[in-house]
Amino acid sequence: MTRYAMVMDQRRCIGCSSCTIACRTWNELPIDIIYNPVVSNGAEGVWPHVHMTFQPLICMHCDKPACVPACPTGASRQDDDGIVWVEPSQCMGCKVCANACPYGARDMNEHEGYIRKCTFCKDRVREGEQPFCVMTCHQKARTFGDLDDPNSEVSKLVNSYYTEQVYPEVGTEPMIYYIPDLGGTVQSVSYTHLTLPTNSLV
Repeated sequence: MTRYAMVMDQRRCIGCSSCTIACRTWNELPIDIIYNPVVSNGAEGVWPHVHMTFQPLICMHCDKPACVPACPTGASRQDDDGIVWVEPSQCMGCKVCANACPYGARDMNEHEGYIRKCTFCKDRVREGEQPFCVMTCHQKARTFGDLDDPNSEVSKLVNSYYTEQVYPEVGTEPMIYYIPDLGGTVQSVSYTHLTLPTNSLV
């Protein structure tokens, strides 16, 4: 059975936010909603041994999502291939699913009155294409595919490298795996606490 997952290679990510902009363009997102933020703790170390580690964030498309059973109308759904998404016509904007998500990966579209989130670009994926953020990443820091296919690149990475997940202790079994930067660790952060600079391009 197909089970989609994504690997974020932090050794390759340079924090350029191409994925963020690509996602915003493809999904025609309003200015206050971001599916794909990239965060950093800033420069670390002592000169001249200074480095920065970037961590792309996204909906974790959990194998056991807390958001889906929390939804009172059935608008929050999970397909057989693991993709988690929201049916806008059934969403009443109650934000119960957003409160249930431990990753803060859901946003309210105040103008339309429904919850929006990353869908792994399921319209593209079902046509055999890659998610737009993966296609746009010129550093090849993102790899997407079927985790249950031993020949897929994403399966090879997860089974060949040390990887980490965000908040594995909550039991949702997130399908986003991080290959940490050399000497770095995955940050346990969520979108909800992000403050974008006023001159941000995303």
